[in-house]
Amino acid sequence: MEYKDYYKILGVDKNASEKDVKKAFRKLARQYHPDVNPGNAEAEAKFKEINEAYEVLKDKDRRAKYDQLGARYHEWQRAGGQGGFDWADFVTPDWFGGRSRERGSGVRFEYRDMNDVFGGRSGGGGFSDFFETLFGGGFGAAGRQQSIKGRDTEQPVPITLEEAYHGAERTLQFDDGRKPTVKIPRGAKTGTKIRIAGYGQPGRAGGDAGDLYLKIDVTPSPAYERDGDDLYSSATVDLYTAVLGGQVRVPTLAGPVTLKIPAGTSSGRKFRLQGRGMPRLNNPDSHGDLYVEVKVEVPKNLSERERALFTELAKLRGHGDNVNHS
Repeated sequence: MEYKDYYKILGVDKNASEKDVKKAFRKLARQYHPDVNPGNAEAEAKFKEINEAYEVLKDKDRRAKYDQLGARYHEWQRAGGQGGFDWADFVTPDWFGGRSRERGSGVRFEYRDMNDVFGGRSGGGGFSDFFETLFGGGFGAAGRQQSIKGRDTEQPVPITLEEAYHGAERTLQFDDGRKPTVKIPRGAKTGTKIRIAGYGQPGRAGGDAGDLYLKIDVTPSPAYERDGDDLYSSATVDLYTAVLGGQVRVPTLAGPVTLKIPAGTSSGRKFRLQGRGMPRLNNPDSHGDLYVEVKVEVPKNLSERERALFTELAKLRGHGDNVNHS
């Protein structure tokens, strides 16, 4: 089992005061908080590691036990680390048996991950095996056993852009027969996570099950490109509409709309359709914009009469010398 250096994780020395430990934790927690780093798995893992280190070093009894282990472990390392480290003196008695105990008044204490740190969810998914082995499914300062919440799990869910626009549902099926139906919110993006409480790994010693996080993956659309809540598409117009002006029907995810084409519109010009983009995830009544790039279609296979008219037009515009008359 890998030894974890909680002092190094928080960036404090072994003589750090409780105040210094708390200060270091808050600084790192703000930096790696999942709300600040949405969809960043490395930041989420770092935040869990910081949280675990703080849970040990902020508690007098846990810290004392950890310091005793650290002294013995480093002594073993200095001796060459031969024969494997003996964890027996530090492993919680009930760890291998998986039993839970009730002491004193018979009240069972339940461990909960730190939630809503600085106003957001901690993103915790249970502690490491190192922590659980040492503190046994969570013995508190008074030596009473606490139950451990199960680990969170993650499952990818692909959806189309149309489903992200209108919202969707998925029915999941589990080995135990449960079939929860999950609503995917309007405006979901690739990386959006949907939490389903209690569908993760089972807890230990009577602890709650962890949570399941559905990680959304929006598949690319052949008709639209997405940038945040804005969409980008194109519309083809004929040369006559581009020159003289007119209208063209443009598809949107909410249905087709009419786009006015001013006279003299050149190919590549972009038009902004306000509010025709994606719903905003946390405010689905508000939308981004749709940007439509005009592509002018040049007529081909001209008749003799059409060629003569275009030639005459070229002469009127002063471009007659550049026209191929063949």
